[in-house]
Amino acid sequence: MSNTSLRTAESVTLRPLVVTSGEPAGIGPELCLSLAGRDFPVPLVILADKHLLADRAHLLGRSIDGLDIRHVPLAAPSVPGKLDTANTSYVMALLDRALEGCLNGEFSGMVTAPVHKGIINDAGLPFTGHTEYLADKTGTPKVVMMLAGGGLHVALVTTHLALKDVPTAITHDEVAGTLRIVHRDLQTKFGITQPRILVAGLNPHAGEGGHMGREEIEVIEPVIAMLRSEGLDVVGPLPADTLFTRNVLAGSHAQVAMYHDQGLAVLKYAAFEEGVNITLGLPVLRTSVDHGTALDLAGTGKADPGSLFAAVQMAADVVARVAQR
Repeated sequence: MSNTSLRTAESVTLRPLVVTSGEPAGIGPELCLSLAGRDFPVPLVILADKHLLADRAHLLGRSIDGLDIRHVPLAAPSVPGKLDTANTSYVMALLDRALEGCLNGEFSGMVTAPVHKGIINDAGLPFTGHTEYLADKTGTPKVVMMLAGGGLHVALVTTHLALKDVPTAITHDEVAGTLRIVHRDLQTKFGITQPRILVAGLNPHAGEGGHMGREEIEVIEPVIAMLRSEGLDVVGPLPADTLFTRNVLAGSHAQVAMYHDQGLAVLKYAAFEEGVNITLGLPVLRTSVDHGTALDLAGTGKADPGSLFAAVQMAADVVARVAQR
């Protein structure tokens, strides 16, 4: 989006974006501190324990001045780098408060700092990720994880599955549903009138004509043919090892991978410190950083805030773009 259109959007009263501070023992709180003084076209609200942010700011020689903090109390004291199952309720309260505010119109969207899936599960709460949690809480039957950065927009048909479970999850409905959501959200959120979407095969060499697997022949190719007959510009199935080369990518707006590491290894190589995770298909706008809690960096001041800045900017761009319609 151009700077001119963003400046125009500033004349419209925009509801704030809400930023959740994530796992309190991780780098999320100090990443949020880095937002102070940053200029975005949409106001920001930080959800966090205000004392936690003040303590982390004091530790790092920073300040909470300039941050609009909405206080959510910790369940237990938090030490940088030291996970505590007691604070799982706090982490989930941040997400639930942010979601509630987005659904009732208080916030225009949410940006999430990283949480630690392991400690949430250790606390007895089944949790595979923000994407699945928000889908369940909103009753959304199908959502899509897409990461953006380095000129790529990589969406996934399957997300947090063991590799052995992926082939059976590559069904007609899952592939078609993913591609429809990517197409629609590229239009509605990114303003692309006719998105061109590249689709990876599941197997090496996209199955080599059935000699290395039949998912391409039996599932992916028929779905692509069906969607193309409906007017969607989808291309594939393409061998994943060449899909992400410059010549093949030229002119495309998104790339769809069949499983997590097939697409995200490339994306994170291209833009690890500036990548953005955006959940497509939800009734609310949600972006996130593309990294984890980095417990070893918590409290050191060495965490790079680039991905959070990019996640906020992407969400702000979407809000401003929609406001101009």
